Amino acid sequence: MKMVHMLALDNIQWGFLIFVLLGMIVFLAIFAQFASLWLQCKMTRAGIGLLDLVYMRFRRVNPAVIVRSKIMSVQAGLLKKYPITTRALEAHALAGGNVPNVIRALIAADKAEIPLNWETAQAIDLAGRDILEAVTTSVYPKVIDCPDPKRTQGTLSAVAADGIELRVRARVTVRTNIQQLIGGATEETVIARVGQGIVQAIGSTRSYKTVLENPDFISKTVLEQGLEAQTAYEIVSIDIADIDVGENIGARLSADRAEADMRVAQASAEQRRAAARAREQEMVARIQQNKAAVVLAEAEVPKAVADAFEKQTLGLLDFYELKNVQADTRMRESIAGEGSTRAGRTTEG
Repeated sequence: MKMVHMLALDNIQWGFLIFVLLGMIVFLAIFAQFASLWLQCKMTRAGIGLLDLVYMRFRRVNPAVIVRSKIMSVQAGLLKKYPITTRALEAHALAGGNVPNVIRALIAADKAEIPLNWETAQAIDLAGRDILEAVTTSVYPKVIDCPDPKRTQGTLSAVAADGIELRVRARVTVRTNIQQLIGGATEETVIARVGQGIVQAIGSTRSYKTVLENPDFISKTVLEQGLEAQTAYEIVSIDIADIDVGENIGARLSADRAEADMRVAQASAEQRRAAARAREQEMVARIQQNKAAVVLAEAEVPKAVADAFEKQTLGLLDFYELKNVQADTRMRESIAGEGSTRAGRTTEG
């Protein structure tokens, strides 16, 4: 019995010893995995423990990203101004945000004395905007081309009041408006508004020479329109980089209008000519109709003469006298015709 009891005790001790050894191996493996990050937290007083690092791994958060971001915020003194906790950093990472980018943006904004807090930076980052680029642009304004050379031919086409086309290329200097970055219009909207303002300003001038003599006039006119309203940028300046004289649009439009008027006149003349031809054919048809009526009437003459002979209202002498009159009339007509022909030939000679 004692032997059995001693063997049982030995088995329990061995089992406990094995369990302790396994626990130590697991601890050493975890410690070896997170030792570097844990030591960094201890050295910089980031306030992240070993268990926190383990929990991050279970929550599928990259501990290295959180540790480095927390260390940056501690070293830059952000924790004195903003409530940036480790759980807040983890929550932002789990939401799909770029934690290091947000911390760098907050550091840059703090150094440049730009009003930006942790909640606003989070919202901007989660909205898909590059918060670090926005802060950098607020400090160092950037220059954008108008129009965008990647999408258009590189110039804006505008026509002055005298009909001369001007091709303009401008450079717009903008800086980010952090307060309107969420929900504000993007760079494409600024380019479109500036282009519209330039075209409107040139169109309101009486002569293209005025624009060539004073390009500053366009910049001042466009800036006074407040184009940055409801956008994520503030326009610092608008500089006219290049102006080229294009076509005489007014002359071309006048020529096109004259050509169109000529075509309308030609069409009207053709219409009148067609109407005259139709009227002529109608008159020819009426002449033929009248000739047919004359022939029909002449055909009735012999019948009338025959009826007169039957009724004895016309004598033979009267008939011959009528024939003589007709012959005399035909002779006179032929003589008159020959006379006119001879007169015409004499005149021509």
